[in-house]
Amino acid sequence: MHWVFLSLAIGLEVAGTTCMKLSFGLTRVVPSVLLFLFYGLSFACMSLALKRLDVSYAYAVWSAAGTALIAVIGVLWFNENVNAVKVVSLALIIVGVVGLHISEGVR
Repeated sequence: MHWVFLSLAIGLEVAGTTCMKLSFGLTRVVPSVLLFLFYGLSFACMSLALKRLDVSYAYAVWSAAGTALIAVIGVLWFNENVNAVKVVSLALIIVGVVGLHISEGVR
């Protein structure tokens, strides 16, 4: 169940960040309200996930997955450019999360 809460936390954080972009600096009411709602729910789900997951690993997965998903949304929905540096940087973030996970078995 903790992985479900972590997945929900990631999805809600991505929704909140997307609303942040759509709020145009908090000048649009609906995306601004949704931004705070989604972030609040994301933190609540993250708190529930942390009951069973190590904070270092859970936060790394949460932030890395959110970063990767937001980058994809930026390219596909907001027409942001994609280049080799962006792709390699996202790959390095994923490698870092995998490294943290592997390090859990090394004691």
